[in-house]
Amino acid sequence: MTRQFFVGGNFKMNPATREAKIALAKVLNEATIDPSVEVVIAPPAIYLISLQDVLRKDIKVAAQNCYFKTSGAFTGETSPAQLADSKIPYVILGHSERRTLFHENSNEVAQKTRAALDAGISVILCVGETLSEREAGQTAQVVQAQLEPVIAVLKPEDWSKIVVAYEPVWAIGTGKVASSAQAQEAHADIRSFLASKVSAAVAESTRIIYGGSVTAANCQDLSKQTDVDGFLVGGASLKPEFINIINARQ
Repeated sequence: MTRQFFVGGNFKMNPATREAKIALAKVLNEATIDPSVEVVIAPPAIYLISLQDVLRKDIKVAAQNCYFKTSGAFTGETSPAQLADSKIPYVILGHSERRTLFHENSNEVAQKTRAALDAGISVILCVGETLSEREAGQTAQVVQAQLEPVIAVLKPEDWSKIVVAYEPVWAIGTGKVASSAQAQEAHADIRSFLASKVSAAVAESTRIIYGGSVTAANCQDLSKQTDVDGFLVGGASLKPEFINIINARQ
């Protein structure tokens, strides 16, 4: 099976101004982009709708987070129903910054994933280990523990709307990047785990993308790995080199 290459850009709490947002949109709108790649960008929530309105139609937008309730007294949160009503097709869930800075655990991530899917939103599901866990040889164990609660609340058919993003925490925003061999090993382990816990068909069809200091300099080698189906890009998604990353397989 040929899995469609996927490149996501997580802007995090950037850009700081509307003018910078417009400049980013201009770069993307004028770029020559590989038509075989699914491209999704995740701006801050305040810019989601306005950016979606001005972007070319072959680039989708994603929310960076959502809550698991449809509505209610949850100050500061955004519901999956609101995203769906605004025609936002994707949401990023379980990012390491949400887990570490905002203390979200894997059960909460699973709840959010279920709620997003029920609202018709596709999910970029983030998993990954810390440096100490990597050095202790616990990468597969940690990632599997993060996936288990999600697997428990999903039906096999739900996986067609899930993109798994393997993001080693030690490589996010540090300039360090997993070697191609390390990325391939982690992705192959995830695919094997999905085969054993869900089905071989789901494992084969689910896209598993890599995130962690992806740049124009390292994306081509990473993209050649059998089980690397794309990238979730942080800082480089705010720069012109994001276009080179999107076109990594050309």
